[in-house]
Amino acid sequence: MVLIANIENSIWTQFSSYKNVLHYIKKWQVVEEDWNNTYSNFRIEEGLNGQIDLMSTLHNIDGETLLKMAIDLGVETPDFIPSIPVFRNEIKSMFETANATFEKAYKQIEEHPDIAIGLVNSALESIIKEILKDERITTKPNEGETLYGLAQNLLKEFQLFPSSELPIEIKTIGSSILSASKAIEKLRSEKTNFHGKTNGDYFIEDPMFAYFVVNSVITVGLFLNSFYKRKFPKITNENEPEEFELPF
Repeated sequence: MVLIANIENSIWTQFSSYKNVLHYIKKWQVVEEDWNNTYSNFRIEEGLNGQIDLMSTLHNIDGETLLKMAIDLGVETPDFIPSIPVFRNEIKSMFETANATFEKAYKQIEEHPDIAIGLVNSALESIIKEILKDERITTKPNEGETLYGLAQNLLKEFQLFPSSELPIEIKTIGSSILSASKAIEKLRSEKTNFHGKTNGDYFIEDPMFAYFVVNSVITVGLFLNSFYKRKFPKITNENEPEEFELPF
């Protein structure tokens, strides 16, 4: 119910007129006809004014199509990717390239899950590269370094892995982040069409795997960025005016 309400609000906001809203809805309607019957995947309802009754129409649409519509419209889908709003806010201002790549990936999850996986791999690479550009960071990646190597460099700089001083549990988490990065990179290289495939090769077709990988990337990305901000606080210019709160 909440998702339908959010989709309705987003449609009216983006398309505003009854005519444009109807055109948008019809793009999701599949109509098949034979000599005896006409079938459609959902029914478009009319209101008292003869225009589309959007809320009633949305309630006629199956859950999978609603989810695809939400992704297309940029509506949050917390049941599937709960950390997306936080991740977007975090990377929007700090990592422009990663943000653009992530938004492309998000829209591909349902229709092209393998492309989504390849793109979120690239988004995580971009985030780590940006962090490693910090002049205070001494560990620098080799040219052309991919996700696994980039993650290795950053974890080394953060002293999360390898490390002899941290508790075994924390070292295990650091090792797991590295393993996750390696697995995501291997999925992109070996189970998607990013590097080309031949007949008989397996590649990801189930959106649920894409959701899993996107969630994993968000979790790793948020942690690395939070750790970076804690370990290397933003340098403020002493000449900048101090921020103050208005007394009301």
